[in-house]
Amino acid sequence: MPPGTPVNYTSWVLVGFASGFIAYRYKRGWWSRHNYVLSGGLDAGLAFMGVLLYICLGMEQINLKWWGSDPDGCPLASCPTAHGIRIEDA
Repeated sequence: MPPGTPVNYTSWVLVGFASGFIAYRYKRGWWSRHNYVLSGGLDAGLAFMGVLLYICLGMEQINLKWWGSDPDGCPLASCPTAHGIRIEDA
């Protein structure tokens, strides 16, 4: 499983809650017929898009710079001794 970002966790919680609680409780017949297909479709879609993005972007050496590509959120958070950072003794 790839590392998750807050956007991933939000969608996982929403889909999981809708499928695992609401559909199971109120539409049990639908859930018993379609939950396995939903799970397989979500897994296959993730794998397909990972391969497609690698083929389309990775092989062409295209790097996307957006807020989700930096998991730390701060470029200085990973190295406290980076240039310009001073650590004061307590």
